[in-house]
Amino acid sequence: MTAVYKDEEADWLTVCLKYLLFVFNFLFWVGGVAVLGVGVWTLVEKSDYLSLLASSTFAVSAYILILAGSMVVVTGFLGCCAVIREQKSCPVHETGPSGREYFFCLLVIFLIELVAGVLAYVYYQRLSEELKQHLNQTMTDNYAQPGQEAITLAVDRLQQDFKCCGSNNSRDWMVSVYVSSTQAEDRLVPDSCCKTITPHCGNRDHPSNIYKVEGGCITKLEQFLANHLLVIGAVGIGVACLQLAGAVLTACFIYLLYKEEEEDFGTL
Repeated sequence: MTAVYKDEEADWLTVCLKYLLFVFNFLFWVGGVAVLGVGVWTLVEKSDYLSLLASSTFAVSAYILILAGSMVVVTGFLGCCAVIREQKSCPVHETGPSGREYFFCLLVIFLIELVAGVLAYVYYQRLSEELKQHLNQTMTDNYAQPGQEAITLAVDRLQQDFKCCGSNNSRDWMVSVYVSSTQAEDRLVPDSCCKTITPHCGNRDHPSNIYKVEGGCITKLEQFLANHLLVIGAVGIGVACLQLAGAVLTACFIYLLYKEEEEDFGTL
């Protein structure tokens, strides 16, 4: 009776873990979609601003999230299908190697997302200093210069989207290469500083005509990027923790399956 009871208990645990693994794989897939979405959103939403940053850490974090998210979506989908169909490729099948490979895959994805989350957090800490050191120089030295079309477009969009003018204030443009050149045609600021853009509207820098925001574009861009980095870090680390829990669950299930196999072999 004791042996029968133990067998029934083991079977019950196995069935429960199978259901838990299915739920995990579904949540895993949903988390992958979320990670992939955040990565794409980060690169697509205001992606022009990336050319204004001195380092590529922000973009790298997003690309890592896209890579990890794609892997998670595929792994989670295959895991769900395998659990439902109970195929030999299933991570919870009674064959050891596929279970170990699935466990290893979870750990790899966990590390990738953890790296993305940590990168986002580290960059978040030094974002303000980087913008203060480089944004003003980037705007004043490169705006409307040959070969700097991407930066010019980014600056114009930045000033229009955030309704700001200049890195710290509109006076920053007075020492810029653009305003000092004949190309400016007597403009005091670029036309993108204007509340209503018309040809040569930058010739007049009165507050009624241009945006004069306290803190300039640095404050606006810093807040925007900081919000994105917080989302990247939270999603990356959050889903990584979910995967770690799934890896532990998978390891427990593999252990139970091995134990059942050994007991079955012992009864032969």
